[in-house]
Amino acid sequence: MRRELIGSLVLLLIVGLVVLRPWETEVGEAAGARTVVTRVVDGDTFEARIGGRVEDVRLIGVDTPETVKPDEPVQCFGPQASHFTKRRLTGKRVRLVFGVERRDIYGRLLAYVYLPRPTLKSPQRRQSRLRLFNADLVRRGLARTLTIPPNDRFAPRLRRLELAAARAGRGLWAACGL
Repeated sequence: MRRELIGSLVLLLIVGLVVLRPWETEVGEAAGARTVVTRVVDGDTFEARIGGRVEDVRLIGVDTPETVKPDEPVQCFGPQASHFTKRRLTGKRVRLVFGVERRDIYGRLLAYVYLPRPTLKSPQRRQSRLRLFNADLVRRGLARTLTIPPNDRFAPRLRRLELAAARAGRGLWAACGL
């Protein structure tokens, strides 16, 4: 009886750790935030007001062609990726889920970005699901994958989307001779 109880408690602890993922939260900081995007810098970077300050946020797992990097020319399909991100995120309420590593070497917050996606469950009722914006960029051929551990939670999913976009010749895969 005592062994079964200990086994059950250990199993419960393991399930709790897997579900809550406490290693993804830094002490004193939430694992995510709801915010409004105030300005888009380029296809994979934007500004948002978080905790009373404006923060630069870099999307995890994706890399769009450059459009604003100093001393670098605008890259193929960069303007299209930047325009898409501006259209989809500027002024929108989003949910950020921060990475295991919270900031990059430039001090930008690293995050997965979720947007509400309205769906019709029945004619009388609307429900909203969240959609991973990072994946939308890759799916449409506006970004390549960029995996930097330990922020690799969705790397396999993003890689599958990248391969499908390349095979279908979407976006930069057709326009940039890749």
